Formats: sequence, C-alpha cells, structure tokens
Amino acid sequence: MAKKITERAKDYSQWYLDVVREAQLASHSPVRGCMVIKPNGYALWENIQRQLDTMFKETGHKNAYFPLFIPKSFLSKEAQHVEGFAKECAVVTHSRLINSGDGVAVDPDSKLEEELIVRPTSETIIWDTYRDWIQSYRDLPILINQWANVVRWEMRTRLFLRTMEFLWQEGHTAHATEAEAREEAHRMLEVYRSFAEDYMAMPVETGLKSPAERFAGALDTYCIEAMMQDGKALQAGTSHFLGQNFAKAFDVKFQDRDGMEKYVWATSWGVSTRLVGGLVMTHSDDNGLILPPRLAPTQVVVVPIWRNDEEQARVLEYGASILKSLKDEGIRAVFDDRDQYKPGWKFAQHEVEGTPLRIAVGPRDVEKNNVELARRDTLKKEIVSRDGIEKQLPGLLETIQADLLEAARERTRKQTRNAASYEEFREILDAEGGFVYAHWDGTAETEEIIKNDTKATIRCLPLNPEKNPGKCMVTGKDSPYPVLFARAY
Repeated sequence: MAKKITERAKDYSQWYLDVVREAQLASHSPVRGCMVIKPNGYALWENIQRQLDTMFKETGHKNAYFPLFIPKSFLSKEAQHVEGFAKECAVVTHSRLINSGDGVAVDPDSKLEEELIVRPTSETIIWDTYRDWIQSYRDLPILINQWANVVRWEMRTRLFLRTMEFLWQEGHTAHATEAEAREEAHRMLEVYRSFAEDYMAMPVETGLKSPAERFAGALDTYCIEAMMQDGKALQAGTSHFLGQNFAKAFDVKFQDRDGMEKYVWATSWGVSTRLVGGLVMTHSDDNGLILPPRLAPTQVVVVPIWRNDEEQARVLEYGASILKSLKDEGIRAVFDDRDQYKPGWKFAQHEVEGTPLRIAVGPRDVEKNNVELARRDTLKKEIVSRDGIEKQLPGLLETIQADLLEAARERTRKQTRNAASYEEFREILDAEGGFVYAHWDGTAETEEIIKNDTKATIRCLPLNPEKNPGKCMVTGKDSPYPVLFARAY
C-alpha cells in the first residue's frame, strides 16, 4: 500500500483528511456538505454509541425517538433558541413532485400550510410533547435520550468535525426543582468527561461556557474541551441547564406536592460524530489512524504468512487456533487470511486503519510455537510465545489504552500556558497555539475584540475557580480569575 498521507508537520489539515480517507472512515457525498460514513467509521461510532448508551442507562435514562420535522411555529416560541438556529435551518415548503419535461419539478399545488424545519435540535418538539406527559410531580423526573440525525446548514464543512447532517445523541430531561436540574446537567457533564478520558483516552478540560458561547436558549452551558495535536481546541460535548425557558414557552406545568402549579425545570445535553474526528486528531500519526483499544472495532488482527500450499495449511490452522483463543477471552479479533493480498499490504492496511495489535504467524512461528507481536501505537515488534497469549493480551491492550491517555495528557500539559499580558497571549497563540489561561473582564465586548483580533475564543470558565484576581489583559479592568482561551475547530 503506497503511502498517501501528508505529514502532520507539513499540513495538519490535509493530514487529517488523508487519514480519514485512507483509514476508510468516511467520504464526501453527492450532497455538498454531507458525508458517507463507511463501515470502518460507522463501526467506531457504534462502539462510541454502545458505551455511552450503557452509561446513560446506568444513570437512569431511557431512549425514545421524536420526529425529524418540526413545525416552524415551534421555533418561534423561544426567542433565543430561534435566533441561535435561524441561519442554520433547512426548511420543507412542499410535499410532492410532479413530472416535467426535464424530469421532475416541485408541484406548486403541494405547498404546505406551515413550513417544516428539518431538526437542528429537538428541544421544541420534545417540550411540546412533554406538555402532554407531565401533570403532577409524580410524573417527574423525565429522563429521555434520543439517538438521531440532525441538520444544520453549514457552509464550511470538514468530515466528522462539521457537516450539514451528522449523527448524535440528545438528552432532554424535566425536573421538579432547579437544584435537581442543575445536578442533572453536572452529572451528564461528568459522564462525558469520564467517557472521553476512560474510553477515548482523550483528556479534557471541563467548564462553563461564556454567555456569548452558550447554547441558544440555555441559562448555563457546560462543556468538555479537548486539545488536538495541532494545539487547537475541540468542543467534544455540552450539557445545558435550560432553566424554565422551554417549559414557559410550551406551557409545561405540574402540580407540586404543596398543590401549587409550577413550571418544570429542564436540561439538554449531547455529543455527536464529531467525537470520531476528535479521536483521529488526538492519537493518530503520519502512518495513519491510531485507535484506543476500548473503542477499536478490531483490537487484534492475526495475519498468516506462507509461501506454498504445505505451509499455508499449517499456518492457517495455527492462526485459526490463536484467533479462537482470543475470541474466547472476549477480545475483538479478526483473522486476515485473504490470499489475494500479500502480507506486507495487509500490514500496511491494518496499520493505517489503526488496529491496536497485530499478530503475524509464519512457518517458523508454527515450528517454534511463537508469534510476532506488533503494537500500533509504538510500532515496536517482538517475538513472544504462543502459549497463554490470550491471557496476556487483555493486559497489553489496557497498557496501550493507558499509554495513549498519558501521552495525550503530557502533550496537553506542555501546551497549556498562562499569559500575563495581551502581547504574551498573542505570542503564545502564534508560536505554538494550545490552551492559554488569561484574565478577562467578563464583558462580551472584550471577548469579541479578542476573537476578532486573534481568532481565539473562550473555551470555558473554570467550574470551581480558585480566587486568583488580576487585570484583564485587554482592558486592565478587574478579573477574579483566569479563563481558558484557544483557537478551535
């Protein structure tokens, strides 16, 4: 397999697209701005989805599904929400086509009485539904999650990171008290943090979005922010405390224990296929994809090598026995016995696709009861005994998982700095990027100045900041503590 991946140091953006292409994760679709998720990419998303779904259910949530289409009037009911999404909405205006001389045309007689919005997010239609579900405090809390696709009309797209249509999950919960809703928002932020670090091996900063960056219609938006290898930040997940905004917009009330009628308190939270892009950019190298074993669709590949029919029979039998022992231990393993490809081609393919471990077996290995074991993350090879290998590999896979997390943490530590002045702030961003902690006066005006001047945004405010007063790096006004800035995807 010829090397077709641009070096990260030469062009990081092109490197990312090359890895996505060569690892066969996704491709561009005939619809501009949308993507085709290939089997390799979808298998990775399935593993992400499977683990998150387990974590959601362990915290009491249930899955449901709501319509793809939302009446336009629903978006008008919450002012901040409609303002936040108005420029991203795809609108359905007619219901059918008719034959024409050039093929088909929109039937002008099929114009809808009310236009439908292809969901950019589901708060409005879900809260309209919750009005029928909630009458009493006994109906609360409602803890619902939805796995779905959404459409946001993006003009500048990049596979997985930003596309017009993407896959995600969106949680929507209803609570009797503000305290319960805030607790839920924090709980789900912790679920996201735990998943990112424990399964993706991607360290994240958690915090609160500034008012300018928060979700449209939320009172508070909490986030996890990860640093990619090029020093840019990636918002990897968000959890929103919605207050009573949507309950009031859709008249969702309940009778409390005291007999009083009250509005419900709400949260929403979500992650998307953007996580696949984050996984690529956190761990991969110039040879292709590197996957953390806990999420890798294939954890171990066994590649047999032979030169003639006699060797083939012995090597295939030997390799098949290894495969069975690995599968019996719950390891996700495959046996690449395709005879139309040479071993070197297979090695290169599994390397670019990020399989964490490769076992190669040939005639000599059969004779000596050995295997050649290669780690994808370090590219190191060693000859080990076949005996008991199925018991050893789970521990080695966990070592790889831990090593990937520690490597990413060390990179994040090295690229996280403090800036005492605006000049130093700009110098750090221009020289190396990364996370920069600096004082800010808390105003949207100053935030906008920094964004326009440096292309850096406030990624998050600390959740439990220590008192560290200083002066805003731009205006010199008082600032209670530094906040986290970065250039971002």
